[in-house]
Amino acid sequence: MDLLLWITIGFIIIGFAVLVSMKKGMESKLAFIKANMEDEESSTKAKSIIWWIVSTAAWGIVSIFLVVWCFHNYFG
Repeated sequence: MDLLLWITIGFIIIGFAVLVSMKKGMESKLAFIKANMEDEESSTKAKSIIWWIVSTAAWGIVSIFLVVWCFHNYFG
């Protein structure tokens, strides 16, 4: 199999595993923010949640790009 295919599969699987493993921590941070809206620490936790969402979106965009690139190489 081609190296591009292995990179794509590895990127998607490893990225998905990282996101799933971080999900529980993000849920607990969100619960903390909901409970302590006025706390100074809520601001830093909110920023970490926002960065998690941004990185998840970036991972999704790169994954889509890699899949399209693989299809282009194998079927185009």
